[in-house]
Amino acid sequence: MAIDNALIDQMLAGYKKPEDIIGENGLLKQLTKAILERALQAELTDHLGYEKHDPAGQHSGNSRNGSGRKVLKGDFGELELETPRDRQGSFEPKIVAKGQSRFTGFDDKIISMYARGMSTREIQGHLEEIYGIEVSPTLISNVTEAIVEEVKAWQSRPLEELYPIVYLDAMMVKMRNNGHVQNQAVYVVLGVDREGQKDVLGLWVAEQEGAKFWLQVLTELKNRGVKDIFIACVDGLKGFPEAIETLYPQTEVQLCIVHLVRASLNYVPWKYRKLVAADLRGIYQSATAEEARQHPGGDDAEVDGLSQRRPGVATELGSHHTLFPLSGRHTQSDLHHQ
Repeated sequence: MAIDNALIDQMLAGYKKPEDIIGENGLLKQLTKAILERALQAELTDHLGYEKHDPAGQHSGNSRNGSGRKVLKGDFGELELETPRDRQGSFEPKIVAKGQSRFTGFDDKIISMYARGMSTREIQGHLEEIYGIEVSPTLISNVTEAIVEEVKAWQSRPLEELYPIVYLDAMMVKMRNNGHVQNQAVYVVLGVDREGQKDVLGLWVAEQEGAKFWLQVLTELKNRGVKDIFIACVDGLKGFPEAIETLYPQTEVQLCIVHLVRASLNYVPWKYRKLVAADLRGIYQSATAEEARQHPGGDDAEVDGLSQRRPGVATELGSHHTLFPLSGRHTQSDLHHQ
């Protein structure tokens, strides 16, 4: 809906400095108040079915009953509103609901600051400094605790019975714990369903990464409905493949290509790493194993002579990082083989 420029010019007639618009009693705050109150009146008219002072409302069984006052907190600071009422008390406003004391999006700001590791007191001081709003620590705690149930529901939701590919990895993240910031392992499981859609199956937090905790994660996935995984892509954590085989014995375990390349480069002199990395990329991006085996390698003469000058490099790469093989235990009719 376009706004009449003449109306804007009229509202800005007395404009002299930015505070006239965005200040404590500036135009934006006054405009927000006027629009919200007008919208509340329109909602009440729609609820009653007749305009104010309309004779059609006589003996209708319900009518306007003055207004109350409430203070709304938001990016604009604190805003006092007059909220209309009806005699039957059946009016349920939508733009500013009954009992609502914070404007839409305000809770999101609290949660965002909390997610960044700010304490309850730090959030309280930040809101007061930036927005001039006094918010109690109890209110902040209530807001952050309100999402706990949603998080628990997401963490325990049922999953698909089959995922062709599942990526499992942990990353170290600085987190606030008992008033101290320390590194903790966040376990991430990313599944690819049969339609090719990626979905984060869950997140778990522990002090460090270990195969024992991964076994607990896999057990939870099993309990949430995951019956089979074709390929599990993991890093080289000791005991990880065995943990997967315990619950998903038919799953093929493939080392993550990124980890493979990084590990491969440990056997390459520093001056040749960029050249060898480019060759490895070509190998792992090949469509078939035969194409990868016939990969010509780099054009640089230095790379061509690398295996002659340092034969241990080629030997190590060949023995540690072969192409992904399919286990012989699957027949050609098996879905895992296909």
